[in-house]
Amino acid sequence: MFSSDDTIVALATPRGRGGLGVVRLSGARAQDVAQALLGRATVLEARRATVTTLMDGVGSRRRAIDEVVATLFPSPGSYTGEDVVEVSAHGSPVLLDRIVALAVAAGARLAEPGEFTFRAFLHGRLDLVQAEAVADLIEAVTPRQARVAFDQLEGTMTARIAALDEQLFDLTMRLEASLDFPEEGYHFITPAEVAEGIAMVRGKIEETLAEASQGRLVREGCQVVILGTPNAGKSSIFNALLGSSRSIVAGQPGTTRDLVTERLDVDGLAVTLVDSAGLRPATDLVEEEGVARARGAVGVASVALVVLDRSRAWSEAELQALREADEVPRVVAVNKVDLPAAWQPREFEGLDGIGVVEVSAATGEGLVRLRSALVQALGGGEPLRDSPAVANRRHTRLLEQAAAALGAAERSVAQGAAEEFVLADMARARTTFEELTGSRTPDQVLEQIFERFCIGK
Repeated sequence: MFSSDDTIVALATPRGRGGLGVVRLSGARAQDVAQALLGRATVLEARRATVTTLMDGVGSRRRAIDEVVATLFPSPGSYTGEDVVEVSAHGSPVLLDRIVALAVAAGARLAEPGEFTFRAFLHGRLDLVQAEAVADLIEAVTPRQARVAFDQLEGTMTARIAALDEQLFDLTMRLEASLDFPEEGYHFITPAEVAEGIAMVRGKIEETLAEASQGRLVREGCQVVILGTPNAGKSSIFNALLGSSRSIVAGQPGTTRDLVTERLDVDGLAVTLVDSAGLRPATDLVEEEGVARARGAVGVASVALVVLDRSRAWSEAELQALREADEVPRVVAVNKVDLPAAWQPREFEGLDGIGVVEVSAATGEGLVRLRSALVQALGGGEPLRDSPAVANRRHTRLLEQAAAALGAAERSVAQGAAEEFVLADMARARTTFEELTGSRTPDQVLEQIFERFCIGK
């Protein structure tokens, strides 16, 4: 893991040209390193933005190379809990790299990815759930993702876990007190009260876990693959949903031969939309590979969007397109409603119901309803919660372990087991809470979490 004894430096803003770039220092010598870079004899005032010059060179060759704003955030009230200095300079990559190099020459070292947030975690400024939320907030690509991440950063999950742990702690203390009177059994609390308390905590965990699938959907995004027969309008639907001409549209069948992907925001969900080759007997090796890739994409898709042409006579090809999506949640887009109808959805079994939307990619009719149908299918038929309490697979796994431990504790009480057995199961549940928030987490888990951060955060 990282060493927390030295002073670190990194560019805290994205690389590239811009109006401003921020270089961040953190550690015991942050003020000394900053002082060596700045053209001022006096130290920086705490939490006061100071306009000054940035100096390069030594002795008679020392000269100003930029006008900057430097701000000191003293320990312990900084982001990391250490002395932090942030230098805002003009956003030239050459200039910003030089500032970092000068800081290293003055005694700092380059920060590793996530090291600033790791120090915040070590100094108790954030718990592990909040630290993970920092990375999620940075990586958010939709407003809904950002809201969920910020709720976690504000401590929503932490507060929920703390409340559950407090209830288990109270039960534990009363049971442990009973151990001092072994001949009397459950002395300070009855078995019924223990069972009721455990069941209450386990029920709240399961309520939280009920939100997990939607939470992961919001946090991790999803994939929607578009299927259908050639010339059904798959690429037109793809472009209409994106609002741009990303995929080639032509009257000739078989225009799309490879997978075309694009990311879009569908009601706050980060959806990777995949346009695929038309499903039909291939006429050459390239088309055969395109059809094979389309079928392969279905296997990893969250939802299949099957596009059917209502202006063309119904055939076995349409039925085959529907069968290709049997293994995943399915939304059917009945396209070309702006043209005379050759058939109606209600005439065919499986097309008259939820998940069928009549649209026109040419006019835009029904596209709003299609987006709503996709969201409903992605959410398993349930309305999406605005901010699911749990969105992280690590959190879900640990909460499942806690629920299992408490289930074992309930069974022990029901079977009349001694307090020690019940206490052991409850201790396992509390240990998972500690691992979730980071008060007891293996180093390799911490490494996996922080290595996905960007440098400078």
